[in-house]
Amino acid sequence: MRDYHDTEWGIPVDGEAAVFERLTLEAFQSGLSWSTILTKRPAFREVYDGFDVDTVAAYDGAKRAALLADARIVRNRAKVDASITNARAVQRLRDDGGLEHLVWSFRPDETPAPVVAAEVPTTSPESVALSKELKRRGLVFVGPTTMHALMEALGIVDTHLVGCHRRGSSGVWS
Repeated sequence: MRDYHDTEWGIPVDGEAAVFERLTLEAFQSGLSWSTILTKRPAFREVYDGFDVDTVAAYDGAKRAALLADARIVRNRAKVDASITNARAVQRLRDDGGLEHLVWSFRPDETPAPVVAAEVPTTSPESVALSKELKRRGLVFVGPTTMHALMEALGIVDTHLVGCHRRGSSGVWS
C-alpha cells in the first residue's frame, strides 16, 4: 500500500483506457478494501484486455460468463455488468470530448487541506455533480463517494494530509 501511495495515488494518468481502468476499479472496490483490488489489479488488467474501451464494450455473454468464473478478480455480477455498460457509455462520450475531459471538467477551484485523517472528505460538491453527470450519460456504479475516490486517485483533488511528502506532488495543486 505504501508503494501505491508513494508512486501512483493522486498522480494524473493519460488516456481513455487509463481513466476507464481507474473508474472500473473504483466501482469494483465499492464495499471492499482497496488492498483487495490492488492485489487483484494485474488479473483485472489481463481479463479486461488492458481496459481498452472498445474491447470491453464488445464483450458478449460468453466473455461475461468467463469474467464471473475467474476467481482472480472480484466476481460480482452487478459490477461486471456495470463495467460493460460503462464501456459502452464511454464510447458515446467521445463525441463530447471523452471520459478524461469530462472527469477533469469537475476539478474544483480548491483542493481540501486535511491535517488529520478524520478531516479527509469522502464526497464533495464536485463528486456529487460528476456522479450525476455520469449517470445522466448512462454510466452506473458511479456514486458520489466512488467518484470522489476516483478524483483522489487521478489527482483531481489532493487529499494527502498537510505535511505528507506526497502533498502537491501531482503537479496539479502545486
